[in-house]
Amino acid sequence: MTHPVDVHVGKRVRHRRWLVGMTQQQLAEKVGIKFQQIQKYETGANRISASRLWDIADALEVPVSFFFEGLDEAEKAVDSKTSVPADLMGDKEALDLIRSYYAIPENQRRRLFELARVLSDVA
Repeated sequence: MTHPVDVHVGKRVRHRRWLVGMTQQQLAEKVGIKFQQIQKYETGANRISASRLWDIADALEVPVSFFFEGLDEAEKAVDSKTSVPADLMGDKEALDLIRSYYAIPENQRRRLFELARVLSDVA
């Protein structure tokens, strides 16, 4: 049975790996393990030891604390005000959208942001 903390930490590993555009294979090579182990870590099926988490943090260029950020909020399923899932950063589509958004030149990005606000009626 997986522990919620292991699942959260695994999701944060996956989140950071996606943000930097790294494959499971590339991360595994940097850490010195097989990519299947990264898969197990990312799903929370296997716990990450402290020393391995240190190596993963180094490979992904984040402090170890990054993997525990939002742990309290992860227990909340949905933000009732905006209907945004609490684990938004664990969603591959959302991360791809964020990466694509920041690849757009700033002036166009601002216009896209304003359009999204108008279309969502949140403005």
